[in-house]
Amino acid sequence: PKVPDPYSQIVGNKIRALSGAGAAMRSLDPLAGDASSRRYYRASLRAPGAPESMIVMELPAGTGLPLSSEELAIFKEGPRELPFLNVHRFLSKIGVNVPAIYGHWENERIILLEDLGNTALWDQVQGLPDDEVLAWYQKAIDELLNLHHRAMRHRDDSCIAFQQRFDANLYLWEFEHFIEWGLEKRPGAAATPATIEPLRKQFSRIAAILDRRGACLSHRDYHSWNLMIDDGAVRVIDFQDALLAPPQYDLASLLNDRITDSVVRPDLEERLVRYYIDKSRELDGRILDADDFFEIYRLSAMQRDLKVIGRFYYLDIVKGKPGYRKFIAPTARRLMRNFDQTPQTRKILPLLREHFEAMQ
Repeated sequence: PKVPDPYSQIVGNKIRALSGAGAAMRSLDPLAGDASSRRYYRASLRAPGAPESMIVMELPAGTGLPLSSEELAIFKEGPRELPFLNVHRFLSKIGVNVPAIYGHWENERIILLEDLGNTALWDQVQGLPDDEVLAWYQKAIDELLNLHHRAMRHRDDSCIAFQQRFDANLYLWEFEHFIEWGLEKRPGAAATPATIEPLRKQFSRIAAILDRRGACLSHRDYHSWNLMIDDGAVRVIDFQDALLAPPQYDLASLLNDRITDSVVRPDLEERLVRYYIDKSRELDGRILDADDFFEIYRLSAMQRDLKVIGRFYYLDIVKGKPGYRKFIAPTARRLMRNFDQTPQTRKILPLLREHFEAMQ
């Protein structure tokens, strides 16, 4: 779609303000969006000493907080600064590989960012042999370990991410999001209290287990489409929803999102989880119990996959974004495998099987 002329003029003016009166914007092209309410464009430039292109983030109206933070009223008052800018400043300070910010104008809902290209980690690994897939995901885990360990060594409570954590309330909110949109409101839904009430009891047990775990700073959406490959390095985007959570949550996001397991198959997944455990020990000297770590990893993966199924239906029904429906079946199949492999959650599977054809 063509970018409206007034918006092009506004962006062009901002670029000239940054790069000098001689700077010119040659084109402004919309980029394919993800689940976010933000819009993105690529601005191609002709300006001495300036990059050839920038990414324009068009912010939505509102606080910039995730839906759950608004629903749970986590903050007594709205943030005084956009979460994206607040978290970016902290991650930049501790050396996480995030894109540079060239300029931001919150009132006009525009942020100009470094252009990291078009190759996400998911694109990079397509068609590669297992050893190369393993190497790329190890790079992603190295950057994740960088985020986890440096953030906690240099904790800064002025960063909004340290003011909220994945606790029982938030886990339960996300389980309810699945129940509402994945079972009750989706087209053709026929879930009854006989299914939903036992599910709630099981979900409460999982939430209590996860709530008791130690937490580190978590990206919250550290998956293969939010990691860009730029000159051989893994660069991290979409970090504005960061909070405190068990380290397994980000790892589960990386290795269990959408159709990731079509490339990161179970044998590679286990090797990559063990890679995280071993590298974490090298960084802080603590010996992690592998069995315990895997248990929380699997529970985190299942909790997240349930949430995203609800989210995909919500995006379709409420936001008019049907493109995510294609990920529901592979997510349900992965849930079935993980439920079946975990004794404490195996009894959940019969409650869901009749509602998801992919679990048959």
